[in-house]
Amino acid sequence: MLWWELVKAIILGLVEGVTEWLPISSTGHMILVEEFIKLNASEAFKEMFFVVIQLGAIMAVVLLYFQKLNPFSSAKTKLEKKLTMDIWYKVIIGVIPAGVIGVLFGDWLNARLYNYQTVALMLILYGILFIIIENRNKRRRSSVNSFKEMTYLKAFLIGVFQVLSLIPGTSRSGATILGAILLGTSRHIAAEFSFFLSIPVMFGASFLKLVKFGFAFTGMEVAILITGMLVAFGVSIVAIKFLLGYIKNNDFKAFGWYRIVLGGLVIGYFVLAG
Repeated sequence: MLWWELVKAIILGLVEGVTEWLPISSTGHMILVEEFIKLNASEAFKEMFFVVIQLGAIMAVVLLYFQKLNPFSSAKTKLEKKLTMDIWYKVIIGVIPAGVIGVLFGDWLNARLYNYQTVALMLILYGILFIIIENRNKRRRSSVNSFKEMTYLKAFLIGVFQVLSLIPGTSRSGATILGAILLGTSRHIAAEFSFFLSIPVMFGASFLKLVKFGFAFTGMEVAILITGMLVAFGVSIVAIKFLLGYIKNNDFKAFGWYRIVLGGLVIGYFVLAG
């Protein structure tokens, strides 16, 4: 029944909207959710759906940061427009590593590593790294507290860390935020740069999946896709605002512990189910 498939799309869109921006791995959550909520659609459509609903999530970033990322705003001075373009240049440099490696090896990595063992291992590993790095940074002051202070080299190196997110369970935001913090970036700038890097990366990934799947959707498929995207969009706005508010007074260790627990649950569930 269509209404039940739409309910599933709502739940999946909710999971995508929350987990895409928090450094807790959307893949890790989706692999668990898929065990209980299976769309009544072809495997090709489901594979495409899980990527394309990210368009809803990315539109939340575009909406929330439209003024900050718009270099043509009449409300900005000439200097402000120049600084905005500088952010975009750093974003472009930052997406090059993941863009190149993703196009060349993305499908190959996903075909071989998209399994619960890899996802669980990456959840636990990066959870531990979050805790270690935050403990290490307790007495250290960040050297990059604005995008103006971020060099092009650091932007590129953060992009190199984003390549790690091609391994399922890593978390795109988790990899880039960890990398940015290691390179001396403040938590706030690390989170925002992660958001900005996601714009071309996720638009590109969604476009490629759409082209691969084709545009011959049934009416039910269109309804499921749009529903998932709209829910992901709305939930993403809340998730992004929550994360930025949370890190003003807190570090990322709570997310590290959450990842470790989730990784344990993934292993436990599939071992018992097997």
